[in-house]
Order: sequence, then C-alpha cells, then structure tokens
Amino acid sequence: MELKLLCVGDVVGGPGRRVLQEGLPILVQQLGIECVIVNAENAAAGSGLTNDLYQKIVRAGAHLITMGDHIYRRKEIIPTLETAENIVRPANLPATAPGREAAVYQTASGQSVAVVSVLGRMFMKTPVNCPMAAVDRVLASLPKSVKIIVVEIHAEATSEKVAMGWHLDGRVSVVFGTHTHVPTADERILPKGTAYITDLGMTGPYDSVLGRDKERVVGAMLTGVPSPFDVATGDPRLCGIVVTVESATGRATRIERVRYDGKEGGV
Repeated sequence: MELKLLCVGDVVGGPGRRVLQEGLPILVQQLGIECVIVNAENAAAGSGLTNDLYQKIVRAGAHLITMGDHIYRRKEIIPTLETAENIVRPANLPATAPGREAAVYQTASGQSVAVVSVLGRMFMKTPVNCPMAAVDRVLASLPKSVKIIVVEIHAEATSEKVAMGWHLDGRVSVVFGTHTHVPTADERILPKGTAYITDLGMTGPYDSVLGRDKERVVGAMLTGVPSPFDVATGDPRLCGIVVTVESATGRATRIERVRYDGKEGGV
C-alpha cells in the first residue's frame, strides 16, 4: 500500500495564506493526497504565527504544521504550541522551550505520519543545539509502529541541509529543507529510500524578494538605510513536493516538485 504526502513551503503573509486556502483542496483532490504538512512560521504578516491564523491554516487542509526561527515572534501562539497536537517546534531549541518536538497524524486509511523539525546552525541567528543529535534523540522516542517519518530542516546553508539528508537516509521517509524561500531542483530518492529536497520554496508572492516588497529591499541594499520590509502581493504561488511512500516500510518511491499558481488580488 502506498501513501502520498504533500509538503508545503513557508507560507508568507496574506498572499501565502490565500493561495494556500485556494490551492490545497485542488491539489489534495487531484493528486490523491492523504497527509498535508505545512510550514507556517511566516504566516502572520511575514513573521510568526497567531492562533487565529493557525486555525485558518488547519481549516485550509493542513494536517501537520512546522515552524522555524520565527516561532516565538508572536507570543500569543505559545498556548497553541503547548496544547495543539499537530504543530511542532524545532527539536533542537532548549528543552524548556514551549511546544512539542514531534507530532503524529493518523490518515483516513489508518497510517500514522510523524513530523520532526530542527533549525540549522550555519548563518542562523537563533542559538540551538546540534540538529543531527536532536533528530536522533526524537526518532528514538517515536513508537516503532510509526513507519512514515518526515523531517524538516529549517536552515540557511544548503550544505547543512544536504548533510542532514545523508545522515537520515534509510531512517526516515522524507527530509526537506525550508527557510530560504527558493525552490531547489535537487529532489531525489537517496540510496536507502529517503526522499530529499534542499528547499521546498515559498508559498506566497513571487513578485518580490523572498516574499517582501522588492522596491523596499532593493532600496535598502542600495542605500544602506533600513526600511520596513513589507510583505509583497504579486504572483502568489504554492510551492512544495509530493512524495509517495510505501506504508509498510516507510521507504519513499517517488518525489516530485509541485506548484500551484494563484490568482491576483484576494480577500
């Protein structure tokens, strides 16, 4: 028996939320998706997540939600992180950090899918423990009955993401990277059966600089004068991957990039 997962890249601001709400139901139906994993750390005006937006993302069709270095930017999300069972914090934050290190979703066909997330350390501002050691620790704590495991590495350096893929090959079903907001073209099945991609890309406005107003960003780079980097609005897209996994073994058999182009405007 096979199961299809949809992993969706960083949702950025209102444009990202709108294209997610519009595109997810279409992709789930067309592609036969049983589990949707969404990174939502940029959902609130480009930085952080609120409980209201968490609820909207769940209603849009997300089964499991990951975050990143902006996880605590909106402190009102902390009670949700502490009580909700489908959202995870990076597992290599301090042990006392609010939130759970792993979440498990049971699909309609009865298969369990676990997700674990970690932050990278290279070029990242958030001080964290070793991401590889953190993943190893969390994997050891998961029930043996959970065969399908997805690991996200939210990191700046491509080398750190690639290294994580090789570290986990054969031990998890999928390793995907987030944070850099640019889809990479290196999707593949590693030799021992782990699907890998360096970055899912962004779910948000691509007429931008990584989701931010391009004139503001270019102006700041030209002049050196700080400027608010407002979320852009144009060319909204949903980007991610679809992975086919053998339910009995947890081995991935197919990975492909997916993109849904949204409509301009919105509510």
